[in-house]
Amino acid sequence: MTDWESLSARASLASHRLIGWIYWDPGAIERYTALGVPDGFGYYIASRCAPLAPAGHQAVAAACYSIHAGFIELCLDTAAQHTTFPQIAAARNEAVGAGLRAFAPQVCDPLARLGERLWAAADALPLSGRVMFAAHRQAPRPDDPVVAAWLAVNCIREWRGDTHFAVLAANDISGIQAGVLHNAHLNYPEQWIPRSRGADDEALAEALRDLERRGLATDGAVNDAGRDLRRRIESSTDRLCERAWRHLGEATTLEFLDLVEPVGPDLLERIDATAGPNWMPAARTPRP
Repeated sequence: MTDWESLSARASLASHRLIGWIYWDPGAIERYTALGVPDGFGYYIASRCAPLAPAGHQAVAAACYSIHAGFIELCLDTAAQHTTFPQIAAARNEAVGAGLRAFAPQVCDPLARLGERLWAAADALPLSGRVMFAAHRQAPRPDDPVVAAWLAVNCIREWRGDTHFAVLAANDISGIQAGVLHNAHLNYPEQWIPRSRGADDEALAEALRDLERRGLATDGAVNDAGRDLRRRIESSTDRLCERAWRHLGEATTLEFLDLVEPVGPDLLERIDATAGPNWMPAARTPRP
């Protein structure tokens, strides 16, 4: 029988790597800066959240779950002072096409051929509770078939993100605690993930006190029970997110993996080169 949970986990990692590099791509940031945004400030937030941004910074902060709401507000306000969110999305999409053809040219034509099937899988996913996904699925789909297929993968990826956040919320894990647990899950440097999302010492201390009260941390550090909870949250997310890949079918899912998995390390190296070795933690596996 098909191990759909394993395929879902593999497809998630491959998707994060196919998508993630664009958020630190110099060509994309140059295009964003050219729209008038000083020093390209807030590119990640503005470009990723452009479809949802018209709903307001509080809606975006809710959808992003673990990123500091004040930072999101500053990024979106800065962008709105100089350009429009459709222009930001168009600049990002242009950079996607250019970047894939430059850094992973071998995937472009095969990915484009998968586009209709990927969009059929994205369109089959339910909207309920998946606000970031819904905004992305509603956004205009470009004529470039490579970029259109990439956007379909991103839609499926955002559906997973919304689902993962729902699992976190169901386990009463706050945004900061989500970063703390993920940091421990990946064996990252001390609290790198929550700090990268805006958590300060006071907020981290409060989050850890609550985790300790619940038996998920000891002496200010996530313990085995906390790590086990994080693994179970990941497994639950994988199972719930089988839906898109089951719709795609085993043969097409394996075709997607055969295409994207080999270039994943190269795209991850591009994140390392343009941002650093810790960014895009969702695209990384646990360290020893």
